Amino acid sequence: MSSDKFRNKYRIPSARAQWWDYGNNAAYFITICTAHRGNYFGKIMNDKMILSEIGEIANDCWAEIPQHFSFVDLGIYIVMPNHLHGIVIINKNKNLRTSPNNMDDVVDKPQKTTNKKKQAVLRETKIQ
Repeated sequence: MSSDKFRNKYRIPSARAQWWDYGNNAAYFITICTAHRGNYFGKIMNDKMILSEIGEIANDCWAEIPQHFSFVDLGIYIVMPNHLHGIVIINKNKNLRTSPNNMDDVVDKPQKTTNKKKQAVLRETKIQ
């Protein structure tokens, strides 16, 4: 990578292995962070995560990944106040040609859906 930024967003170079195809069958540990590390997904009270409305949306979108990608299973995951950790398991049949081709495509769906629904929640909150 010639620059430390991608689309002027990321401050660090990618930690991804350049030699690995992230469309390969494997289990992947994923972390998705909120914008500016804001606590949009909820808060921790008495050692328990209490999901906000946006946190519920993020949780639902993550849980729905296998409905959109038949070759994907989910391992354990947890939604935290400003991020989500989860295991995504890709298990493509050798003879099955599938799209998406890599992990970005799989993770992009719940991120976009969560963001779209979050914007609607924020608009409703400002109106009331």
